[in-house]
Amino acid sequence: MDSSSITHKRILTISIPIILSNITIPLLGLVDTAVIGQMGEIVPIGAVAIGSVIISAIYWIFGFLRMGTTGLTAQAVGKNDNEEVISLFSRALLIGLIGGFLLILFKDLIFWGAFQISPASDEVESLAYKYLKIRIYSAPAAIAIFGILGWLIAKEQTYLVLILQLWMNGINIFLDIILVIGLGWGVEGVAIATVFAEISSFFIGLYMCRSVFMGTEWRSFNLVLKRDKLINMSKINFDILVRSLLLQAAFISFMFFSADLDNFTLAANQILLQFITITSYTLDGFAFSAETLVGQAVGAKSATSLKRISMMTLIWGMFAAVLMSLFYLFFGEYLVALMTNSLELRLFTKQYLFWMIIAPILAFPAFILDGIFIGATRTKDMRNGMAISFAVFCFAVWIFYEPFGNHGLWASIMVLFVARALTLSFKYFDIEDEL
Repeated sequence: MDSSSITHKRILTISIPIILSNITIPLLGLVDTAVIGQMGEIVPIGAVAIGSVIISAIYWIFGFLRMGTTGLTAQAVGKNDNEEVISLFSRALLIGLIGGFLLILFKDLIFWGAFQISPASDEVESLAYKYLKIRIYSAPAAIAIFGILGWLIAKEQTYLVLILQLWMNGINIFLDIILVIGLGWGVEGVAIATVFAEISSFFIGLYMCRSVFMGTEWRSFNLVLKRDKLINMSKINFDILVRSLLLQAAFISFMFFSADLDNFTLAANQILLQFITITSYTLDGFAFSAETLVGQAVGAKSATSLKRISMMTLIWGMFAAVLMSLFYLFFGEYLVALMTNSLELRLFTKQYLFWMIIAPILAFPAFILDGIFIGATRTKDMRNGMAISFAVFCFAVWIFYEPFGNHGLWASIMVLFVARALTLSFKYFDIEDEL
């Protein structure tokens, strides 16, 4: 891999479609919250909040599929190993479908466990359970899409990712409006809209990757289930799985602590988490560029390219973070107003907008470093770093929660961002030394 091929234009060509597609994802969260918010009640907002957190946490346990597929595929591209590129697509698809069907099979046990640790009120829990019972039936499609997206990103075909996300989130938003506002189906309408969007998007994603099916490698038992490849993929996926579990545990506990305060705080934090989601999906555009290009650099064993990619993506991440902070500073109150028509809830939420303004600046190094380590498949370092970061987060909650309440919870999330960046930065030079 020639380091001169790493240009700002190439980074932006990968990043911009991802950022544009990701914009539709938090927009979906905004619309979900907004259409439920128009009912003028706090309980449905809390139910969608808890339900969304639980199902998202379950799905993002399988986030290893997207990340592992990107890193491994990008390295195979860097090595010019087309046979392995195609085999990785089939492996990712197989894992996604099997994982989704297992979730459906054990759904009652999973939901029971989730609600055992949830301190939400009976009203919120009842509505959230109805939401989850519908959402779970698109699990095979939703999880397999992770593999499809990871493969497309590694192939630098992010314009297809944009098209797929536009369809998935666009049809979801359209159905939200029709089913919830038009037909009055409430929380169940939000869930049905998402199920249809995820299943239809899975089949569109398969069509986008149709070139894979033109040969025979994708269905070759010897290639797809090759023992050493499966062992390596399993190790990488397990490390990312542990890392994802710890990260999700932090945010789930955040929402449960919010619910423990009161339903009002839970609703406010659900609104504020949309800001965090917008931030993460914006920064992910440049993190995904790092995954793809670092993976190719590692596959080609080019330390010079690795250094150039790391520096350039960090610069772009910082630029995006500053823009996001300024946007929240000037328009944060308007975003809150879009998500609820309750004046009392708007005023309550306004108290915590400060945390949204500083979050992008504190978070961007962690996101870019995640991308670098995923591309290099240094997943053991990611796993260990997240374990340390989660312990630091728990300590921060122990220190800040009692005296500062919801402010203490948000301070703990900021501590988590910083800890993630520090733990990974200490290991970065090991990647360079191995090339």
